[in-house]
Amino acid sequence: MESKMVILTELKNKLTEAFAENIYSSSTENTNELYMKVNPAKILEICTYINTTQGYPLVSMFANDEKSICSKYAVYYVFADRKQALLLIIKTLIDPNQMEIFSITPNIPAADLYEREINDLFGIFPKGHPNPKRLVFHSNWPKAEFPLRKEFDVKHKPDFAKEVTPFQKVTGEGVYEIPVGPVHAGIIEPGHFRFSVAGEPVINLEAQLYYVHKGIEKMCEGQSIEKCLYVSERISGDETFANSLAYCEAIEKIAKVKIPSRAQYTRVVFAELERLTSHLGDLGGLCLDSAYGFGTFQFRMMRGWAYAVADELCGMRFLRSVNKIGGVRQDFVAGKEVKVIAGLEKIKKELYDTLKIIKANTMFIDRVENTGILKTKIATDLNAVGPGGRASGLCFDVRKSFPYEAYDKLKFNIPKHNNGDINCRMNTKIEECFESISLMIRAIENMPGGKVLEPVGSVEPYRFAFGLTEAPRGENIHWIMTGENNTIFRYKVRTPSFCNWPALCHAVKGNIVPDFPLINKSFNLSYAGNDL
Repeated sequence: MESKMVILTELKNKLTEAFAENIYSSSTENTNELYMKVNPAKILEICTYINTTQGYPLVSMFANDEKSICSKYAVYYVFADRKQALLLIIKTLIDPNQMEIFSITPNIPAADLYEREINDLFGIFPKGHPNPKRLVFHSNWPKAEFPLRKEFDVKHKPDFAKEVTPFQKVTGEGVYEIPVGPVHAGIIEPGHFRFSVAGEPVINLEAQLYYVHKGIEKMCEGQSIEKCLYVSERISGDETFANSLAYCEAIEKIAKVKIPSRAQYTRVVFAELERLTSHLGDLGGLCLDSAYGFGTFQFRMMRGWAYAVADELCGMRFLRSVNKIGGVRQDFVAGKEVKVIAGLEKIKKELYDTLKIIKANTMFIDRVENTGILKTKIATDLNAVGPGGRASGLCFDVRKSFPYEAYDKLKFNIPKHNNGDINCRMNTKIEECFESISLMIRAIENMPGGKVLEPVGSVEPYRFAFGLTEAPRGENIHWIMTGENNTIFRYKVRTPSFCNWPALCHAVKGNIVPDFPLINKSFNLSYAGNDL
C-alpha cells in the first residue's frame, strides 16, 4: 500500500506541475483511486497528456448529477495504470446553464461512445465531437428529455418524436448498403447492422444498438443497496456473477469491510465457473456458424457438464443469489469438493480430446485463420478488453492487473496472441478454459476454513468506489456513489461489451458479409450488457 501511495503522489505531482492552476484539488480514495478536480476548459489537454505521455488508457467515462451536492453536474474520466493497479480519475464540473464540454474523442477514440452516451442521458454536449450521433436513444425519443438528471420522473412517459436516424454513407461506384436487423432469425436480442459493401468485401459496418435499453442506472437511484445487488445480477444473464461481484466489491470498499478468506476463494470458484460455461458456449457457437456439427455438439455437451457443476454447487446455472455484500450467502463448497473436482476433471479430459480432433480439421481452421482481424493499434485505441483484446496482443487481465478476491494467491497464466483473427480469439478462450478449470481445482483444494460472510451495516452517504472484475468478456467496471439511508445515489456500469462493439465493427472490415456471423460469434458480445 505504501508503494501505491508513493506512485500516486508522484503522479499527482507530475500533473500539478504540467497543469498548475488548472488542477483545483485532489484526493486518494480506497487506497488506489486518485481523484483530481480540474478546469473543464483544459480537459482535452489534460486527458491527452494522461493518455499519450503517461500511457494510461481511458477505461470508463460517465457523468453524475451532483446539483444537490455542489449545484453542478460532474463528468468523470477514468484512466488506468494496469501495471501498478491504480486508477486516475479526472473530475470536472459543468454549470447547469452551460451544458457542454470539450470533446476528447479527436485525441482519444475510446471516448467516442461515452461522450455520446452522456449527451443522450444528461444533455451535456461534447463540443468538437466528430460524430455526435445519438447512441442510447433513437429517432422516437424527444431531444429535450434527459433521464439521468435527478429531476426526471421515472414514471414520466415522453411523447414520441419523429426523426430520422442518420447512418454513415459510403459513396462510390458499385457501393451499396445491406441493412441487417434489428429483428434477427433466432432467439437473440435486437441490434441493427448497416453494411456498406463493394462487391463482396465490407467497406464499413455501423452498429445501432440500445433497442432493449432498460434504464437500469436510473432504476437504481434512491433504491436500497440490497435491492440494487439483485439488479446487478440481472444486467446480463451470462455475466451474472461477474456483475454482482463488481457491485459487491464497490460497496465493500465504501463500507471498509474485509470479507472472509473462505468467501474470497469461493468467489474465485464461481467466477471461473461462469467463465468456463461462457467460453464453452462461445466455442460451440463458432463451430455451429461454420457448419461443424461435431465441434458444436461436443462443446454443448461439455457446457452441460459445467452447468451440472453449477447445479451441484448452488442449484442455479446463472449463479444468481450466490454473492452477498460481505461475502457469499452460504458455504456452497463445503462437503461437495470431491464431486465438483471430479466433474471439472471430466470436462478437462473431454476438452483436451476434442481439441485434438478439431485442430486437425483443416477446413475448419482455414475458415477461422486470418478472418476478422482486429489490428493491435485499433484494439489499443478503442480499449478492446478480454479475449478480444488479448487475441490482438493486449495482454492484460483484471485478475492480474487489479487483483481481487484470492487471485493474488493462485498462480495462473494469461493467454496472449497477436494476429487478432477469429483463430486467435478462439485459442484465447480455449486456453482460458483450461486455466479456469485449474484455478477452480486449486481454489477448492487450498480453501481455508472459517466463515463466509462478514456483516455489513449502514454505509456512509456520498462515498464512492470502483468494483473491477474480469468477466468472461473482459474488464468489467462498476462505480457506485452511495446516498442517504443505505441507498444508491449513482450506479455507473461499464461492461466489457461496451468497449468491444466498436472493435467488432472494425474487425469486420475487408471481410465478406457471410463471415460476419462467425466474426460476431468470436467476440460474442452482449446486447443486454451494453443496452443498460
